[in-house]
Amino acid sequence: MKKKNIFLGLLIMGTAFWGISFSVTKLAIGENQPSLFLFYRFFLATIVLSVVFRKYVKTLNLTAIKAGASLALPLVLGIYLQTLGITHTSASQCSFVAGITVVMIPLLKLIIYRKSAPLKIWIAALTALTGLFVISIKENFSIGTGDLYTIAGAFCFAVYLIQIERESKIRDIISTIVPMFATCSILAFLLTLSQGDIRWIPQGNTFWTGIIFCALFSTAYMYTISNISQKYISAERVSIIYLFEPVFGAIAAHFILGEDITSRLLLGGGMIFMATLISELNLKWKTSNITPLLRISKKKEHCS
Repeated sequence: MKKKNIFLGLLIMGTAFWGISFSVTKLAIGENQPSLFLFYRFFLATIVLSVVFRKYVKTLNLTAIKAGASLALPLVLGIYLQTLGITHTSASQCSFVAGITVVMIPLLKLIIYRKSAPLKIWIAALTALTGLFVISIKENFSIGTGDLYTIAGAFCFAVYLIQIERESKIRDIISTIVPMFATCSILAFLLTLSQGDIRWIPQGNTFWTGIIFCALFSTAYMYTISNISQKYISAERVSIIYLFEPVFGAIAAHFILGEDITSRLLLGGGMIFMATLISELNLKWKTSNITPLLRISKKKEHCS
């Protein structure tokens, strides 16, 4: 089996962890600061990954540390903004709106690198955007605060994925993973300090259970698999695979939080899921099929 297909499967499994994490995060944060939750989440993930990748930690150099730190900034901003989004809207809606990343990546690459994505990626992106419109835009064409936070977070996440794609082509991306999460921990800590009176040790098992789940599965596992997979899969395609996340997110929110799965959520979610399928279709014509058609056409012109 090709490595690409293995990583596709691992990414889809990871999107299930991400989808569940929206509900887990909403429950865990409660009355606590989102930045405090992120600090503990990143800190635990850093410790776990330092053990898993201890061989790379022992041979860390300044180049890997700088690369990891540069990746951390858009990542921590993206997750923080989406965490704020969860506190202002339903977990299921937040997970679907986060899928706007799929549209932003080809647009950003076109603007920054003058590099256009394949036609099927644009079709998939527009299909996903339409689904997002169905889910998020209200009757009076307004959009909620939570959705705005989530869209801003999706933009940061798009920047992060493009950076990962670039870095994976010039160096071994595994060496940047621990420095990246260590920097995320520091940034989240500083963000928490800036918010004044903080209860550093929250009471209750829900907060700490959420930390453990999000640190191990939706952070350490998923971002490691995501970073390594972009050596074999483009940022555009990875972002479309991530659209499995809201499907799992809606299901988890229904069973964990008791949120309703509305007809708009189903319709928009179905379109976003369809975008994933479109991105995997082979829309290219084979030249062996086109050549005979051209010859027949020329013969007809000659006879006439």
